[in-house]
Amino acid sequence: MSGNRQPLELPQWPQYGDEERAGLIRALEQGQWWRMGGSEVDSFEREFAAFHGAEYALAVTNGTHALELALQVLGVGPGTEVIVPAFTFISSSQAAQRLGAVAVPVDVDPETYCLDIAATEAAITPRTKAIMPVHMAGHFPDMDALAKLAADKGIEIVQDACHGQGGEWQGRGYGELGSVAAFSFQNGKLMTAGEGGLVLFPNRELYEEAFLRHSCGRPRTDRKYFHQTSGSNFRMNEFSASVLRAQLGRYPAQLATRQERAELLGSLLAEIPGVVPQKHDPRVTSHPHYMQMFRIPGMAEEKRNELVDKLIERGLPAFIAFRAIYRSDGFWETGAPDETLEQVAARCPNTEAINNDAIWLHHRTLLATPEQIHQVAEIVADTLAEA
Repeated sequence: MSGNRQPLELPQWPQYGDEERAGLIRALEQGQWWRMGGSEVDSFEREFAAFHGAEYALAVTNGTHALELALQVLGVGPGTEVIVPAFTFISSSQAAQRLGAVAVPVDVDPETYCLDIAATEAAITPRTKAIMPVHMAGHFPDMDALAKLAADKGIEIVQDACHGQGGEWQGRGYGELGSVAAFSFQNGKLMTAGEGGLVLFPNRELYEEAFLRHSCGRPRTDRKYFHQTSGSNFRMNEFSASVLRAQLGRYPAQLATRQERAELLGSLLAEIPGVVPQKHDPRVTSHPHYMQMFRIPGMAEEKRNELVDKLIERGLPAFIAFRAIYRSDGFWETGAPDETLEQVAARCPNTEAINNDAIWLHHRTLLATPEQIHQVAEIVADTLAEA
């Protein structure tokens, strides 16, 4: 392929413009900088909910808190279990563990890297309160099979959609799938205010309880410090919401670009010997493409890590895959299953493989020109050939 050794100049992230500047000034000059007196958070919640086909949205401090709050209002706590993918960012499990629940890792599908339905069913016990499918890199697990399993077993679903604003399963947004969904607006996410999160709720009852708990258990109009529930301060501020409103405004165009570029890059990567791109279910009708993920099956973890370093040297925003959650010490500190690490790993062979040989490229890669996308594939091919 190409012999060009110059680092590739890709679009930067975060992206911003006059819309964010105007929003920040608007929030500044309204004279109220927190959600109880301002209008930016309320407006952002309405706009984000409408974009995802939901009626109820609650903006919070970050994606980890979004997951924790979602689980809490569904009754997750001491004595309960939450099934989570073994391959995910550790916030998915820690949100349950922080509530005193046990996080039970299960294996993922080897093609989508999302929750494996058969493994999920096998992990259900009388203590299972919720299942947390993670939309890994914007991909979906089999949401139809998962919904049926949860309904048959009387178990709640909490969608970890922190990778996936704008995703649709068979034409339905996250808010139309009948379950709670949590999002992140951390600096690297598809929409960002540096930090931030949000939860979509399928009914008003859950939304109202979550509102209380995200504001220290205090009702909106309380003036006597009468706190109706326990809770914490998970409130989003007005400045973050103003930035996110601007980010949402340009989001549809970015989403369309990423979907086009991901199809191109995926096809080019698939032509490289030894490279296997992440696949998505054909029932996904809108794909956010938070990452462009691919595996090099059989590559040892250390060799994979060296390859990532070389890709970075060539200008690609490349990263090693998330470590399997049970391979971090933090997972075992509290709320871990009554198993050894080796026992969990033995029932998660797909996660073990992905842990060692998967690579992801930041989504700003997918905002590049078609010519640059070809250059990205050439760099991957050249670097792999030299490895």
